[in-house]
Amino acid sequence: MTTARLPLFPLNSVLFPGLVLPLNIFEERYRAMMRDLLKVDDEAEPRRFAVVAIRDGHEVAPTAPGLPDGTPAPEPGPAAGFGDDPLRSFHEVGCIADAATIRERDDGSFEVLATGTARVRIRSVEASGPYLTAEVEELAEDPGDEATALAEGVLRAFRTYQKRLAGARERSLSTGADLPDEPSVVSYLVAAAVVLDVPARQRLLEAADVETRLREELALLRAETAVIRHLPSLPATELTRAPTNLN
Repeated sequence: MTTARLPLFPLNSVLFPGLVLPLNIFEERYRAMMRDLLKVDDEAEPRRFAVVAIRDGHEVAPTAPGLPDGTPAPEPGPAAGFGDDPLRSFHEVGCIADAATIRERDDGSFEVLATGTARVRIRSVEASGPYLTAEVEELAEDPGDEATALAEGVLRAFRTYQKRLAGARERSLSTGADLPDEPSVVSYLVAAAVVLDVPARQRLLEAADVETRLREELALLRAETAVIRHLPSLPATELTRAPTNLN
């Protein structure tokens, strides 16, 4: 399989293909990454970097001592917060991000808007430069035999879940005509929108194929909807907007 070496951006969250990732970047190692990406002619090639969820470590490295236990801050550098072997601190599967917008502020920090494009397997991590880089291998997206039928069921279950979570009456359920119907797109949209912890999102990202992901999502949606049905009304939740990640 063909591999590529890309800048690596670890996060305490999971990025899925097709989903938008807003970033607020203030840490020097990630500033250096964005400065290098700005040198890329985005009309000729995308400004790509790999996003990976952190398994064990810290997204933002401390800049000074003073933790409650008196532990000194780690040495600064590209792998700060991730130990001697950064690869062990990250999940194996991540997502390529295409930075459509990189805006540098007056204070040297950056405002970035990127979009997930494809799943990748992290083969190795290099910490010799100003920021981490990774050798990545793009993963194929096999639909499976029953993806289309499962996608329809997942969309129905997702609409019910949205309304239950918002405390709305089922008889006012919208048609959801604005939702996609392509199975892989449905699988990633739902994975990003359902209220799940990072390990659960990571399992969905790593699913062997679209069919497997949709099947797991259908089970999750039915289970979560059943739980919500027996809870007091919850405030409306905007499910598809991701918070800005601070780095």
